[in-house]
Amino acid sequence: MSSRTVIRGGLVITASDELHADVLVEDGRIAALAASGTPAAEAWTAERTIDATGKYVIPGGVDAHTHMELPFGGTFASDSFETGTRAAAWGGTTTIVDFAVQSVGHSLREGLDAWNAKADGKCAIDYAFHMIVSDVNQDTLKEMDLLVEEGVTSFKQFMAYPGVFYSDDGQILRAMQRSAENGGLIMMHAENGIAIDVLVEQALARGETDPRYHGEVRKALLEAEATHRAIKLAQVAGAPLYVVHVSATEAVAELARARDEGLNVFGETCPQYLFLSTDNLAEPDFEGAKYVCSTPLRPKEHQAALWRGLRTNDLQVVSTDHCPFCFVGQKELGRGNFSKIPNGLPGVENRMDLLHQAVVDGHITRRRWIEIACATPARMFGLYPKKGTIAPGADADVVIYDPHAEQIMSAETHHMNVDYSAYEGKRTTGRVETVLSRGELVITEREFTGRAGHGVYTPRSTCQYLN
Repeated sequence: MSSRTVIRGGLVITASDELHADVLVEDGRIAALAASGTPAAEAWTAERTIDATGKYVIPGGVDAHTHMELPFGGTFASDSFETGTRAAAWGGTTTIVDFAVQSVGHSLREGLDAWNAKADGKCAIDYAFHMIVSDVNQDTLKEMDLLVEEGVTSFKQFMAYPGVFYSDDGQILRAMQRSAENGGLIMMHAENGIAIDVLVEQALARGETDPRYHGEVRKALLEAEATHRAIKLAQVAGAPLYVVHVSATEAVAELARARDEGLNVFGETCPQYLFLSTDNLAEPDFEGAKYVCSTPLRPKEHQAALWRGLRTNDLQVVSTDHCPFCFVGQKELGRGNFSKIPNGLPGVENRMDLLHQAVVDGHITRRRWIEIACATPARMFGLYPKKGTIAPGADADVVIYDPHAEQIMSAETHHMNVDYSAYEGKRTTGRVETVLSRGELVITEREFTGRAGHGVYTPRSTCQYLN
């Protein structure tokens, strides 16, 4: 039995085009597009018709950086794969790429199996995995080859968090050399963790314990230095590099310089760096703990460089780094010692709306919105054109988006499993109305109609930007 849906009368927006078109969905895929009102479009029949008049019809968002159920600092991220993917759908995201974690002393396979078990049968939308590599050795390097063949084609390393996820330069170089051979992409958390730990120790010794000091010790220069070092190591290895959660003017400059030299270096930023700042970290009564993440929020003057980087394509992707911890009982672990505050912010539900607000505010164009939130992450991580666009053959991951609806972001109305909103009280224009995932209605006119287990694991090809 084939099932057909027609979406009529909307403005279809992809990374490359805007056109008033009807969209025919058949058996979970986009079957055809035709200009609205033409005989071709009028001839379509379907069991379900969605009226998108006055609305945008956009590809479902691809959030390439989430952490559901991540163990961190003696606790766990508060969103499960079930609650987190449901919230993602509410926010117009139809694919996440989460991070499976290798623990030191264990294999990549054990980590991947553990994360597959967490997600299997729980997700409302489709999902894939990157692999966090915490223990580089000969066995790990061999496993990287096997994972690439299986569709886990990106590996994250950390220059931060000594004693937890940290890799030294030699380990990073070995992993990069391996990825140069097997086609994988190294993702880098670029902060000089060794130096940061010294500054943390010194700040605490001075009695500087409040959340705002988290931002002061994790200096922008130490992000820039690590970004530069990662680029040079990748250059030595002949490997591509993707730098995650870029937050600082100086780090953007390092990426721009590398790209000007023709290197395969890519950069991601996140909504928190575009819309929040150290002003939030400095909020009184320990409220600043809500905004502790790494890389940290920066002074407002860094935002201009990030927006410019998104316009000039020195930054290519906006992901969330969604890693929520409740204020009560989790963020509070760091009262009296900012270094004990679990690092991470909720945001998987807010990204598409915040970036649409950036369109309204004139920072980016509508097509660039779709490019940085849908098409480029899909291409970067080997999911395109199955994901990230509206074109014949693509999965029918489609969002009907009302560009005129206004909303106020709040913990009272969001669907993430966390007791605060990083954007509490923020007014935005634009709102998700209806979401299809592979042709199935997940959000129907602002009601959740999806189910746990609809989302399927999606193997990926290698990065589609490599020379």
